[in-house]
Amino acid sequence: MTKVLVIAAHPDDEVLGCGGTIARLAREGHDLYIAILGEGFTSRFQRREQADLSMVGALHTRSREAAQMLGAKDIFLHNLPDNRFDTVPLLEVIKIVEGLIANLGPNVIYTHHGCDLNVDHRVTHQAVLTATRPLKGQPVREVYAFEIPSSTEWAFHRNGSAFHPNVFIDVSDTLAIKVQAFCHYETEVRPFPHPRSPEAITAIGQRWGSVAGCNAAEAFELVRAIR
Repeated sequence: MTKVLVIAAHPDDEVLGCGGTIARLAREGHDLYIAILGEGFTSRFQRREQADLSMVGALHTRSREAAQMLGAKDIFLHNLPDNRFDTVPLLEVIKIVEGLIANLGPNVIYTHHGCDLNVDHRVTHQAVLTATRPLKGQPVREVYAFEIPSSTEWAFHRNGSAFHPNVFIDVSDTLAIKVQAFCHYETEVRPFPHPRSPEAITAIGQRWGSVAGCNAAEAFELVRAIR
């Protein structure tokens, strides 16, 4: 069995990026862990100190409940400033990821694409790449990048290379759980045709399914694999 770590920037990114895959792999008996690096709320205010931190706690509670719904063994919540990862020394973000790897010893990591519109997603990707350098003793053998609706596609190829998926995981049996887990983040759900609506998330899964020859799929870009 494989030990898998999903590293996301914000609460709900883990579900949007690979919720169906988490649920499928957990069902198959793999060890699934989730790490969310940012608190995911305070950017909605002009200054971070204006935010009601009880709302951050409520959002993190939702994260734990969503992780349980998907079948993850554990979730690790951090409090980097929302949409302000670029104000934190990159080394500090790398150290968080390195600590997770040292603690869990994952074989596979799923994380953000490096050219998303959202700065926190880009910093997370860069930190994961640095922390998973293929040095002697590195347990991580495979790294995959996922897309986030309303962030990956809304970069319109202006932040570098576009998302070019080349790995597809059949989530025909777990797409409904993904949508249910996302809807558990009540404050993050948007009405259709927003990309973060239940209808759009379902359509995205079906679209990638049509590409891969199944009813529904999640798409990933292979960053590297050592076998």
